[in-house]
Amino acid sequence: MLAIKGMMAQRGHGDHAHRIRLPELSLAPGQCLAITGPSGCGKSTLLETVGLLLAPSELECFMLGKPQKDVATLWRTREQGELAKLRARDLGFVLQSGGLLPFLSVADNIALPRRIQSLPIKSDRITQAVDRLGLIPLMEKRPAMLSIGERQRVAFVRALAHEPQLLLADEPTAALDPHSAHGLFALFMEVVKELQIAALVVSHDWALVETFGVPRFDAVTVKGETVFEPRP
Repeated sequence: MLAIKGMMAQRGHGDHAHRIRLPELSLAPGQCLAITGPSGCGKSTLLETVGLLLAPSELECFMLGKPQKDVATLWRTREQGELAKLRARDLGFVLQSGGLLPFLSVADNIALPRRIQSLPIKSDRITQAVDRLGLIPLMEKRPAMLSIGERQRVAFVRALAHEPQLLLADEPTAALDPHSAHGLFALFMEVVKELQIAALVVSHDWALVETFGVPRFDAVTVKGETVFEPRP
């Protein structure tokens, strides 16, 4: 579902530049991988680069989805329109801040990715997720009326609403209590396996990640450069 080789991205310039490197990563359908490391090491930068939001400064190979799309070539030829289509169709994002549109209700936020793809608004899978995460009483509310944890749960459902091929999550359980975090992550893993999609999750909650047996890529930072490699 995802194959990346020789990727580098950079934040900042000159003496303030920080580079992140991903020598190699592959994800099969139904597989989840966690990205771990200390704050400020570049985990979110890595996720943004994989999510086609930040252009890599180096990239040897980047294949995405079924059928496979050659993302590396799209970056080299600056096919911004095609990259935008891939982001909308094949990727689902759970942002650390939630990223919900403040002028839309919960129901409309969740429905938005399906509207963009001209999919039927109703989906049994989404209805089940809304029910399991206790969101039914919140459907007509706007984000400003929700707690941080409620926003994060809504953001998760919205990210999978259009059934993407790759799900990217930046600290999806950070704002939740331990019980809610376990429940959300359990549903996360269930959806990944059921839909046979791939998932990349940035998390500080190493214990939670290990509870579900998710393999990890750890950050190693030396002199302004972070390399993400499999944890032994």
